Amino acid sequence: MNYIKIFLLAVLFLSCQKETPKLEIKPKDYTSYVKEANAYVKKNNLNQNKFILIDLDVHSGLKRFFVYDLKNKTRTKSYMVSHGCGDHMWSWTSSKENAPISNEPDSHCSSIGKYVISSRGVSQWGIKVNYLLIGKDKTNSNAVKRAIVLHSWEKITSEEVYPKGTPEGWGCPAVSNESMKEIDALLKANKNMLMWIIK
Repeated sequence: MNYIKIFLLAVLFLSCQKETPKLEIKPKDYTSYVKEANAYVKKNNLNQNKFILIDLDVHSGLKRFFVYDLKNKTRTKSYMVSHGCGDHMWSWTSSKENAPISNEPDSHCSSIGKYVISSRGVSQWGIKVNYLLIGKDKTNSNAVKRAIVLHSWEKITSEEVYPKGTPEGWGCPAVSNESMKEIDALLKANKNMLMWIIK
């Protein structure tokens, strides 16, 4: 009799379990951005082989840092990347679905716009490497003043964590240590690359 009860309880328990819904994200079309980036790098004498597009409109638990091959107009790599916390707590994931945007000093927000990836420096974070980002638009003109750089951070994972978010910093685009090793090699081989942050 006890076996029957256990069996019935097990069947009842299993029937109440819902399948975890599969994440279905409709891929975004960045064709117009790639086309504009191609024209921009030619006009401004920047690297014409590769460029980086970061889409902060994408949930922070998903890969949204994209490396594009401008010659073939194809995406070659995708990485996780953080955004600024704004008024939220540093290193939390409070704004994973709506990254706060600002160009103001001490705002702790991300800034949208086109950047030129400049000199390689030493970071206190991650693998101790960073790249200076020079803002080229009104929306990111304070990047150097705000010490906005591309760097890695131990809190960032290399894999997607949706529906969770990625820890938020003070406005720098930060990637995982593993990702930064790849990106560092890319940037060493491709000077004066365009990074375009959109939302």
